[in-house]
Amino acid sequence: MFKQKTLKGSFSLFGKGLHTGLNLTVTFNPAPENHGYKIKRIDLPDLPVIDAIAENVVDTQRGTVLANGNARVSTVEHALAALYANGIDNCLMEVNGPEFPILDGSAIEYVNKIEQVGLEEQNAPKDFYVIHKKFEIKDANTGSCITILPDEEFSITSMISFGGTVLSSSFATLDDMRNFNKEIAASRTFVFVREIHPLLNAGLIKGGDLDNAIVIYENQLPQDQFDSLADSIGVEHRDARELGYIQTKPLVWKNEPARHKLLDIIGDMALIGRPIKGRIIATRPGHTINNKFARLMRKEIRQHEVQAPVYDPNKEPVMDINRIRELLPHRYPMQLVDKVIELGANYIVGVKNITSNEPFFLGHFPNEPVMPGVLEIEAMAQCGGLLALNQIENSEKWSTYFLKIDGVKFRKKVVPGDTLLFRVELITPLRRGIATMKGYIFVGESIVCEATFTAQITQNK
Repeated sequence: MFKQKTLKGSFSLFGKGLHTGLNLTVTFNPAPENHGYKIKRIDLPDLPVIDAIAENVVDTQRGTVLANGNARVSTVEHALAALYANGIDNCLMEVNGPEFPILDGSAIEYVNKIEQVGLEEQNAPKDFYVIHKKFEIKDANTGSCITILPDEEFSITSMISFGGTVLSSSFATLDDMRNFNKEIAASRTFVFVREIHPLLNAGLIKGGDLDNAIVIYENQLPQDQFDSLADSIGVEHRDARELGYIQTKPLVWKNEPARHKLLDIIGDMALIGRPIKGRIIATRPGHTINNKFARLMRKEIRQHEVQAPVYDPNKEPVMDINRIRELLPHRYPMQLVDKVIELGANYIVGVKNITSNEPFFLGHFPNEPVMPGVLEIEAMAQCGGLLALNQIENSEKWSTYFLKIDGVKFRKKVVPGDTLLFRVELITPLRRGIATMKGYIFVGESIVCEATFTAQITQNK
């Protein structure tokens, strides 16, 4: 089981803000389990804290802007991408102004600091959200589209299309987040020459220069206009006839803009609040559609807060019926687990196929066969008993008994033809033969029953 991670220590980065031009400091601190990403404005009264989640995004025009009331912070996506791609789940960021420093326009300085301080594994499990079906969001006006498909890991393909002479169509792919630091982190933000004056007139990019952005010059301007533009951003004059990329250091990769768009996607997906297992395919991505997609995913997660286990009937079970009978004393008609398909240190996933021949359907009810709720709880408990007894030597000499049942909820009827998936996990370690467990029963993607129960393992007389 993967565990949550945080930083081993704190680190700070200094630089100017891309839009404000202010000298800024951002400090990254370790945070406790289940803390997530939070940003504290240490320059404001009461030190307001902003949760880094998709619903708190208030602007996406030239970067991702988060807010809590009047407290705002922008240009957070590069830092969040570095945290997310490096597997960091919990971090408190403190900044002394309304945006993070732009640094060199990429995430590489964040990555370098993360590698220096290192990561610390925490006790809480990493709560992946596994994509089981296709989700998609489109913007008919811009042609933007983001699709996510099932995958065993989190991976992204980003495709950009500007139709220009310098930057036309390009794509970038990251199949393994462990390659982010080498393949994506150093890709820099970019801007077109035609965008500079409108941004300046809007009071933005006051801190922009050729050290923190790639400038794309694709439509020739008169020399005097080109010189005036260079003066407005404080860079040397160039020959207006020479189209191409303008920056202080050459492109790191030929498709660096596409890689940077991929970087931005990771930063914006960090606002989902849970690590994802799925493959994103993004066409003409941008912060606006990225945020819409992140909000869609958060809505989906709220509707399926607890996910059903993945069940492949073609795979060999971890425990078959014979092994189950070695551990449990139950026999027909009270043996209610057919097989176990997953078994971890503190969780178990079992299967029960419900047929019309179950003996309890004779009287419950003759004209409307419904599995009794008490037997659903019994089946969950048997699964939990398998988890506990599997850790004990001479398990055939021990049995599991209920001590307490709490928080029982029945959400849907169980009827003939249903395949029940049990997921039971330990809430407390097994101590002195007593353990508290949380159990769920799923039919398909839906929870049909849940309960918390305490059980005692005792030696048979």
